[in-house]
Amino acid sequence: MSATAAPTGTNRLARPTRMGPRTETTLRIVAPIAVGLIVLGTWQFLVSVVGVSDYLLPSPASIIEEFIAYWPSIAQAMLITGTNALLGLLVGSILGILVAAVAARWRPIDQMSAPVVASLAVIPIVALAPVLNSMFGADSQFGRQAIAALASFVPVFINTLRGFRQTAPVHRDLMRASAASSGQVLRTLTLPTARPFILTGIRIASSLAVISALVAEYFGGPRGGLGGLISTSAASSAYARAWAYVLASIALGLLFYLATLALDRLLERRPRERRRT
Repeated sequence: MSATAAPTGTNRLARPTRMGPRTETTLRIVAPIAVGLIVLGTWQFLVSVVGVSDYLLPSPASIIEEFIAYWPSIAQAMLITGTNALLGLLVGSILGILVAAVAARWRPIDQMSAPVVASLAVIPIVALAPVLNSMFGADSQFGRQAIAALASFVPVFINTLRGFRQTAPVHRDLMRASAASSGQVLRTLTLPTARPFILTGIRIASSLAVISALVAEYFGGPRGGLGGLISTSAASSAYARAWAYVLASIALGLLFYLATLALDRLLERRPRERRRT
């Protein structure tokens, strides 16, 4: 009896304790804040106590001061960069979904599109941005928007095509046997199955659109965006101001990511509500 009782007690002790929903939610909120505070405290310690020069690493306090002092120009630059990234994201996502739908429908187009998409994925934005800025003029934002659309197209296309391929052939054959048209199959079967993959691609593309727009602004064209202001501030040795624009860029990227995440949650709730009703 004792020989069998010992392992039972050991197994009970080895069972992991599960956290409640409230504890888990609180931990998800508190943990990133705590890590951020530790990083900022270490950063400020390195600058104030260790004596790291502002040329290498401005202090968080000086960056916040510059952020507040130049907030009007930062807000205007965020609007310009955000508009370029948003237009690029929308155009790239729509094109990615449409091309993926055509590639999933016809295999020859799928085979032809594979090397093209692979080539687009490795195009260096650093080299492409000056070319587009020269082609469309120094006062045009089209080059930045085109680069953001190009960066958004690749992840949306790849994820959408993978989502379209998740449809079970037996379900497709069943709908065709029920005299369903191609549009009905796409609307009622293919798109709902591929929706999580499409939203994942858009969520990835949202951050890439902001990064691509920033890089395109950094290498020429109109100077109103965040990328151009970062370049100008760094060239004039205003390093704390340049970091303030970097902080605004991080906030803009997080805003795009959270917006796409909220869209994902919203579209997930609707099918659940329909099932309940």
